[in-house]
Amino acid sequence: MRQSAWGPSLCLAALSAFAPLVAGGQSPVDALRCPALDPRGPAADPDLYCIELVHAPDFPGVSGYVELTPPPSPFGASVTAGGSHRFDLTLHAAGLPDPAALGDYRGYVAWAATPRLRPVVNLGPVANGRTALPPVDLDKFLVLVTAEAAPDGPAWDGRIVLRGISAGMRMEPEDLLAVTGMVGGGAPPPPARGWTRPPMHPSVAMMPGVGRLAPPVDPFLPSAVEPPPAARPREIVRLGDGGALDLEAGLVRRTIGGRTFTMYGFNGQYPGPLIQVPQGAAITVNVVNRLAVPTAVHWHGIRLENRFDGVPGLTQDPIAPGATFRYRIVFPDAGLYWYHPHHREDFQQDLGLYGNLRVDAPDPEYFGPANREQVLMLDDLLAGGTGLVPFGRDRATHALMGRFGNLLLVNGEPEYRLTVARGEVVRFFLTNVSNTRTFNVSFGGAAIKLVASDVGKFERQTWVDSVVIAPAERYIVEVRFDEPGETRLVNRVRAIDHVYGNYFPDEAALGAVTVTDAPAVPDHGASFRELRTHPDVASDIDRYRGNFDRPVDHRLLLTLELGALPDPLEPLLNLDRSFFNPVEWSGTMPRMNWVTTAGEVRWILRDLDTGLENGAIDWRFRRGDVVKIRLRNDRRAVHAMQHPVHIHGQRFLLLGRDGVPNDNLVWKDTVLLPAGSTADLLLELSNPGRWMLHCHIAEHLESGMKLVFDVAAGPPPGR
Repeated sequence: MRQSAWGPSLCLAALSAFAPLVAGGQSPVDALRCPALDPRGPAADPDLYCIELVHAPDFPGVSGYVELTPPPSPFGASVTAGGSHRFDLTLHAAGLPDPAALGDYRGYVAWAATPRLRPVVNLGPVANGRTALPPVDLDKFLVLVTAEAAPDGPAWDGRIVLRGISAGMRMEPEDLLAVTGMVGGGAPPPPARGWTRPPMHPSVAMMPGVGRLAPPVDPFLPSAVEPPPAARPREIVRLGDGGALDLEAGLVRRTIGGRTFTMYGFNGQYPGPLIQVPQGAAITVNVVNRLAVPTAVHWHGIRLENRFDGVPGLTQDPIAPGATFRYRIVFPDAGLYWYHPHHREDFQQDLGLYGNLRVDAPDPEYFGPANREQVLMLDDLLAGGTGLVPFGRDRATHALMGRFGNLLLVNGEPEYRLTVARGEVVRFFLTNVSNTRTFNVSFGGAAIKLVASDVGKFERQTWVDSVVIAPAERYIVEVRFDEPGETRLVNRVRAIDHVYGNYFPDEAALGAVTVTDAPAVPDHGASFRELRTHPDVASDIDRYRGNFDRPVDHRLLLTLELGALPDPLEPLLNLDRSFFNPVEWSGTMPRMNWVTTAGEVRWILRDLDTGLENGAIDWRFRRGDVVKIRLRNDRRAVHAMQHPVHIHGQRFLLLGRDGVPNDNLVWKDTVLLPAGSTADLLLELSNPGRWMLHCHIAEHLESGMKLVFDVAAGPPPGR
């Protein structure tokens, strides 16, 4: 076979041979090339999501490119259960000659292959013009177009005409090491200011030269003269209309994995109380601050009165130590919500100040039948050999990528356990309360039915292989456990070793579900297999469909500026710009990330129509307005990464991502935007007041990534 001439070393040979053709512009002037980025348009950045195809030397008149677009997904990122990003491919080709003129060939075929050419995937026949190809979920891959006698073969046997490489292939370890010097250097000195270094990821070597650095701020951890009380598991508090709850923020003692930490908790619980109320209720929550630092409580996702939104400096003053603030909360929407501080949440939330709110619809059939329900809060915690890794006292550390933890928790515990009968249907209410980590959760291969998200149900239920859930997002799923034995609840992602330019599987068990031999009573198998549609949701959204294709009203670019950083961070970051994973799934650069603070890192929301940034942006609306907003995540930022964008006090629809319309809508308050991607939102302005829009990576918020918009009372102009 002619393929045998292309051995496992094809990748390096291809890179050295192809690059001069691309750089030198040897293709014809009218060659097909990846489209230029339109910074105001809906498409993803072609630098990450388009593959330039280079012609073989014998075919100078042939050209083409391959577009990568995410397949339809109910989540902010399209990935497999194993965490590999999925892309639909569209090949554009021009100048392909009659294959018979090249020899005994009948047509052209596109192929995808890893750098080692194992596996090789036949993507199907192609021709001049536009050809839609099957999805690919390879981390690094090549695309080849060959002339073939047998188009349906398992591997190519003909002449290679076009070839190109995905963006992930640009990661090259020798370049990194050449700039920063040798990896060695001996043991680093003790960190300055009394810091404790975060542990390295067990599968990744430390970035060269980073081990001697420490954050330029003083460390902070909570302390107590007397040992605080041991945290209790959370309690369920059911309140009706007019109900009241006292919620006290104070110190607790937590023992996790055999280590004891001083942390925070609401009412001595970890997580805080699960507050369950009927839709339409109004309750009062008296928050008492027993901490040594000011705080406030934000009621995430709830369309409540503005003065109770819990944002210091905007809707209230911080609650001083020993002081009390009374919140009045109304619940217009059924769904799953949560509460957390909005004052230095980088450490207050991470130390345990969070809890869920469940708002029940009056219709008992709002969800389908289930044998039981479980409310799970997903989190992570960063601990070293001697305890928790401290936080920055005066400003946030981990400002570049956010604070990834190395202990993954469910409801505050490292090993979630549940025992069910064979055939039970369990409805899981999932909330991601971590500072930065996006989870990709699955249940050991058990079927997962996606039911609802932030502010209610989807238009229709769908099957999913895993649940991609960004910080502050919520998803409600149903899982049926058919097989006796143990089913693992697991987070499976693909992490990147930036030192050596490799992907690797990064899997962590969050817990397990033990399935007994006894059959479930009652058996909800028949209803579980049915995918329900929700006409009530579609009817609610129908009022807004006339706005879906309207022009965009506001455009935001999500980007980054850096101040002075110590060596060797700047050269490392400049090299890292060659490629960014659409989602930074794992903290594989913990010490490089740790030393960056909100003093050197400025995350930005930039209005592309006015040039204004963050707090200078001046958006003014009236209650009843419907506004279309386009978010673009700047791939060309010094360190581009995903952003979960949250809008306070309102709800919105995700209309589409990267130019692909969303055909299964749900009301949201938080959306995940991968690096280089765009998203179009339709924002319904229902609440008057001054509201915040921000990234929900806590350290990005602390580094400036927020704006405030005004919604005036009364009907909108012209209505």
